Amino acid sequence: MESKVDPLLFDRRSLDATDMRLLDLLQRDASLSNQALAELAHTSPATCLRRVKTLTDSGVIAKRVAILSPQHLGAGLTALVEVTLDRQGAEHLAAFEARAVAERAVQQCYRVSPGPDLMLVLQVADMAAYHTLVQRLFTQDANVRNVKAFFSVFRAKFETAVALPGA
Repeated sequence: MESKVDPLLFDRRSLDATDMRLLDLLQRDASLSNQALAELAHTSPATCLRRVKTLTDSGVIAKRVAILSPQHLGAGLTALVEVTLDRQGAEHLAAFEARAVAERAVQQCYRVSPGPDLMLVLQVADMAAYHTLVQRLFTQDANVRNVKAFFSVFRAKFETAVALPGA
């Protein structure tokens, strides 16, 4: 029977130096084989496999993905968008959020405070694609009071790694 670690009971303070090495290595390259990961983390393959499973089951490792280049795939326009709603009740925020996260072009969605209600990071092909998304997501929603968009002209840094304690 497979054991599952309850993420609510998992204590980040129980992470030791080996766990931190594994997390650091996986953040840099999640495609490493278990054998290679164990070697780089200075542990046995069995220990490595067990620890990575525990880190995954506990939710510390949320997912493993390949990070693609939007420019090489025809999605070269990045927009950072502030959205202010007319009504901010929990049900109104949840309704807009559900519509936003259902859009493939919405890469990130945050509720923020103070200021606008939400911040979205959008990745679209071009300004025409952005305009189509605006019509669908913002203009047709009677609860959207204000939208303020910022378009990226240069990306100085893009990082997915979380700064680990003690690193």
